[in-house]
Amino acid sequence: MSVLSPNERLDRVNDKLVLIQNTQGLTFGTDALLLAAYVRRAEKSRALELGGGTGIISLLLATRGKVREVECVEIQPAYAALAKRNAEENGLATVMSVTEADIRNPAAYGQGQFDVVFSNPPYMRTDCPACASEEKQIARHEVCGGIADFARAASVKLRWGGRFFCVWRPDRLTELFAALTQNGMEPKRMTFVHATVALPPSIVLVEACRGGKPGLRVTPPLLIGSDLAERAESPDMCHIMEKGSFPKKYD
Repeated sequence: MSVLSPNERLDRVNDKLVLIQNTQGLTFGTDALLLAAYVRRAEKSRALELGGGTGIISLLLATRGKVREVECVEIQPAYAALAKRNAEENGLATVMSVTEADIRNPAAYGQGQFDVVFSNPPYMRTDCPACASEEKQIARHEVCGGIADFARAASVKLRWGGRFFCVWRPDRLTELFAALTQNGMEPKRMTFVHATVALPPSIVLVEACRGGKPGLRVTPPLLIGSDLAERAESPDMCHIMEKGSFPKKYD
């Protein structure tokens, strides 16, 4: 087991994974869990993650066998090293590789073409209020690339007909769609995520196809919480937590 530094902790997460996290940085959250479940199972595929942080989404896909191999790209040296340690800690180093690189420079990572690319990119513009730490600032704000950069990188790395999966903010959905179409990717599936039925969506999950024909399926919304009991998870969310994938009605 890895020796932890004073600002690190070891958490147990889904699928018996252990995750080393920096307590002063970004930690594992619902966005990552949902994106990992939203990526379709394709056991023979090569996958690429753009902006991996601790590597949790790549780890979830690898341990669930949803892809054959995955490369996780992360620009911050400390987090790239952390993602590599997490892969080793979980015995996944032969399936998951980690590259320290800027996603805006596709030549620096990802040899060949990929069947699947996925990303939980920074949601916030650079003119939004700053975070307390530089690590969080880079992870949450478009300091090292905006959605157009992530879409461009995904398009460059995807084979024709390959799929790009992304979690994003509903209030910036038009920017995501513009970035996708400008880079030759067609949105094919979209799911709005609500904390409860009474609240507006907080995030949106999107699947796009490189070179795909127009035609978008908007699935039923995902409700994280149940209206039947306070703080209880909805049946669909329980399914996602248990199975690591969305129920069939979201296909």
